[in-house]
Amino acid sequence: MAGIEVVATDLAQSFRAGLSPHLDHATRVADAFHVVRVANRCCDAVRRRVQNETLGHRGRKDDPLYRIRKLLLTGSERLNERGRDRILLSLRTGDPNDEVVGAWLAKESVRDVYLASNSDDAAVLLDKAIAGCQADGVPEIRSVGNTLASWRTEILARPATGASNGPTEGLNLCVKKVKRCGHGFRRFDNYRLRVLLHTGGVTWPERPSPPRIRTRQSPLR
Repeated sequence: MAGIEVVATDLAQSFRAGLSPHLDHATRVADAFHVVRVANRCCDAVRRRVQNETLGHRGRKDDPLYRIRKLLLTGSERLNERGRDRILLSLRTGDPNDEVVGAWLAKESVRDVYLASNSDDAAVLLDKAIAGCQADGVPEIRSVGNTLASWRTEILARPATGASNGPTEGLNLCVKKVKRCGHGFRRFDNYRLRVLLHTGGVTWPERPSPPRIRTRQSPLR
């Protein structure tokens, strides 16, 4: 425990509580992916709610907000001119009270924190994002502001340490894939063989080629 200097976690209070008291000396870092995901979920939740309130049903392919659901979660710096025009047109049509606009801007303000060139700029951007979200009239956006304020220290530790739990998440994904390809075998030998088959780890011995099946030729030939 004493050799651990940095710990990267997602935004769960259970992880924060679990680090005490044995890892109180370590620098705690809020994983960037999970921080941005909080903002993305807020944007998606507001879009769904506005969709139901304005049209009375869940999103359909021709609904303006449903058509841009993926574009709303894309970083603004990655959007081309056509994508930005689609977002603006759909928001103008399907977002009468600008609630989705506010959630989208809040999401972008959170992403801007990780685009900052240094820790001081990141702190300024984060404080602006917190103040803007907490002052908003949309409850989902205020919730994001409260979450950011609660994890401010851990979020700002990311630019200084560069820590991420991406490798851990990747290993966890590999474990889940192995379990899926095991198809629920209960015997370890069968489970191991199925995993080896999936990963190409089995070298089959040379086997004779199957016999050729001869058929009677058609009299029409």
